Amino acid sequence: VRLMESGGGRVQPGGSLRLSCVASGFTLGYVAMNWVRQAPGKDREWVGGINRLGVTYYADSIRGRFTISRDNLKNTLYLNLNDLKTADTGMYLCAKEFEMGSMTGIFGQGTQVTVSS
Repeated sequence: VRLMESGGGRVQPGGSLRLSCVASGFTLGYVAMNWVRQAPGKDREWVGGINRLGVTYYADSIRGRFTISRDNLKNTLYLNLNDLKTADTGMYLCAKEFEMGSMTGIFGQGTQVTVSS
């Protein structure tokens, strides 16, 4: 099992990014997948997820601004980030077998998002 995130970068407040998570070693469309983020000095935070049926769920802090999708043919998970705020700065990681209570799972190496003017 391998997860590889990309697409992060530095943007100004109000900007947008599209993060990708390429999965290998398993079929992404058959499992639930999640995105989490971690800012320096803060606890890991769940951002949102998508279940096997394609139903998406989002944290209140990003609902309406972020969108999760997947491309089963490319075995890739996406996170579209819009109207970014400085509080969205952090390392974004995709996760398989994510446990909300313990914030554990199988993660990629992450991709850094920095929102700054």
